[in-house]
Amino acid sequence: MKNLFEQCLASLRVVAATLAVCSGLYVLVILGAAQLFTPHTANGSLIEDGKGGYVGSELLATGFTRPEYLWPRPSACNYDASATGGSNLSPTSDALRERVQGSIAQYGVEAGTLLPTDLVTASGGGLDPHITLQGALVQTARIAGARGVDAAKVEGIVRAHGSRPGWILGGDPIVNVLLVNLDLDKRLR
Repeated sequence: MKNLFEQCLASLRVVAATLAVCSGLYVLVILGAAQLFTPHTANGSLIEDGKGGYVGSELLATGFTRPEYLWPRPSACNYDASATGGSNLSPTSDALRERVQGSIAQYGVEAGTLLPTDLVTASGGGLDPHITLQGALVQTARIAGARGVDAAKVEGIVRAHGSRPGWILGGDPIVNVLLVNLDLDKRLR
């Protein structure tokens, strides 16, 4: 009986040591390294409003719907970070077809005009904060009209935010919707 008790006690010590190293020490080392090398991203890439509050995160999409703002990709989770996920609708789904047709109608383009696919399809997680530069440029006329400014000004702001993910290995240039909208508010008051 004493031998069984000693074995259980030894096992519990191993479990406790493993938990301490894997759940405690490891997490603290990773958190410390993140705070040291990339503090902005380690803290959620939050964007302050200048009044002590936050307007959002560079890493999560925000559902802008007003005409004077750049609109993000559609979201299957309604931009709710606690419910992230895709719609899991098949390409042949009637519900998906209706949602895409609704998105196309929302942009008010003429029949036969092609929209960039990111403007009518949701991302896998539903919270992608970026759209393609082409998708942003399609929206500049609407934004300029709603703000009462020249479309070239809006286009200049949008283009200034364009970046290529993965540098030379990346694909199409993208823009962060929240950052562009904040810059639009700042520069076109």
